Amino acid sequence: MYSKKKIGFIEAYSIGVGGMVGGGIFAVLGLTITLAGGGAPVAFLMAGLIALLTTYSYIKLSLRYPSEGGTIEFIVQGFGNTIFAGWVNTLLMVSYIIMLALYAYAFGSYGSALIMGHETLWLEQLLIVLVLAVFVGINLMGAFLTGRAEDIMVFIKLAVLVIFSVACFFTIDPSRLALDTWKSPVSILTGGLIIFLAYEGFELIANTAADIKDPEKNLPKAYIWSVVSVIVLYVVVALVAVGNLTPEQVIKAKDYALAVAAEPFFGKAGFIVIAIAAMLSTASAINATLYGGGRVTYLIAKYGELPSGFKRKVKNGYEGMIIIGLAAIIFATMFDLENISVAGSFGFLTIFGLVNLANFRLYKETGSSRWIALLAFLACLGSVVVLIGYNFIHNPTSLVSTAVVVVSTFLFSYLYRVYRDHQPLGEYLDKRLARKETELREPDEPTAILRSGNSENPPSK
Repeated sequence: MYSKKKIGFIEAYSIGVGGMVGGGIFAVLGLTITLAGGGAPVAFLMAGLIALLTTYSYIKLSLRYPSEGGTIEFIVQGFGNTIFAGWVNTLLMVSYIIMLALYAYAFGSYGSALIMGHETLWLEQLLIVLVLAVFVGINLMGAFLTGRAEDIMVFIKLAVLVIFSVACFFTIDPSRLALDTWKSPVSILTGGLIIFLAYEGFELIANTAADIKDPEKNLPKAYIWSVVSVIVLYVVVALVAVGNLTPEQVIKAKDYALAVAAEPFFGKAGFIVIAIAAMLSTASAINATLYGGGRVTYLIAKYGELPSGFKRKVKNGYEGMIIIGLAAIIFATMFDLENISVAGSFGFLTIFGLVNLANFRLYKETGSSRWIALLAFLACLGSVVVLIGYNFIHNPTSLVSTAVVVVSTFLFSYLYRVYRDHQPLGEYLDKRLARKETELREPDEPTAILRSGNSENPPSK
């Protein structure tokens, strides 16, 4: 019998780290420094702690419901086959589109700065279209080419970030990190929340839960250590960037701040190297997100929550990859970086909050502490309130994209359910999980006979 090869801790850990260390740190570092000032490292730490708290629910749910559906499966288990679950799954799909838009926007910003010496709108938008089109094509060619491209780019982006952090540590100006350079606590928290999407990738581990060997041991370690590693990396990168940039430089080069931060140590060559690394990193993130997003849209469409076009095969990929690629182009060229970041962070904070709530509701099934699940849910909920409230007061135009996302996803989910015939989600998304659950619930034959009352020779009293 064919047996799918199991993956171990290192592979699962790498999936989590690779999913998080994408284009996010390159794209939104300058935005966080603008909001948090010298407190930017603390902002990254606070956002990371919320992600770390949420791993508790992901660990418990992944062990109880190991499924290729991952987050989608958890939402269905927690809330059933409802319009609400349909909306959350559609929001997850749109959040992937927003991530693609963020990465493409960063690719265009760094590429334009590298080629022209500064951001040029027409070139930035041309690069956005080109990078998304190229990686849609690569993903349609199949998983082998996608995986090969990803392996190379993941290694390069991690190596560059580590070298940058170590080298530029020696050119830090401590006065730029002094307490009087920190913004208010609410601004620092908002600076962390607006880049929360830079931590979302750990949830990809959930999609591999059914194929991890010794899951009781390896899954918790993979979740926790991947998030802890990325928190340390992000905090150090933020520390080095703040220590090497003046406030004026941050404002001027907000969309490509990391490249400018490399100049004090490496000179102009540092700007070029970091800009190239940022383009490779964001391209890597686009590649991985298209693959993961295409799989998510396929699964949602397969179980009736999206039109069948999303699950239609095109070469070795899915038509859904083309659709989300086009949607990402529209989003990236219509909205600025802050709009994209707020919408993306809102989406994932909401989804992670609901995963925590699902674990709270399923605590008997998952063997969870209700208090930890509740605390994680409240942390995500409070973060959404702070993120929306702060931007509503200080920069309401940054919420336009978020409003568009919330309204459009809900209307789509509601109208699609009402007016289109679709296959119900069912109790389980993953067929392997459904079979496993059926076997667990199936009573043994003697017990079944006794319960049915159909035994020809019932036991004597």
